[in-house]
Amino acid sequence: MMWEYVLAFVVGGLVTLAITWFEASGFPLLSRLAALFPVFTWISYLFIGTLKGGKEVSSHVLFVLLGTIFAWIPYMLVIYYLSQKINPIYAILIAIGVFVILALVFIKLYGLFT
Repeated sequence: MMWEYVLAFVVGGLVTLAITWFEASGFPLLSRLAALFPVFTWISYLFIGTLKGGKEVSSHVLFVLLGTIFAWIPYMLVIYYLSQKINPIYAILIAIGVFVILALVFIKLYGLFT
């Protein structure tokens, strides 16, 4: 089971490295493609499916899909809007705060309705 965690770590690190390297090397198309690749869900769902089965994967997908709408989209919009107005590092920090607050609210609401 330890190899699964090592594989998840390596794949996540390689995708992060690829995104940064492609962008810095003048290949924004490849950087953007790598950034959009759902590496965390892909690896997680392989492991969840192996350990818990398809029903649990399906349940998790619904949670992530709804959580994306509720927390991830506002997070990205905050970065988009603020990074042009203030230092991008501050924009990201503010966006993370927005994400955490919205994610916690979403988790609480999701628990009430499921």
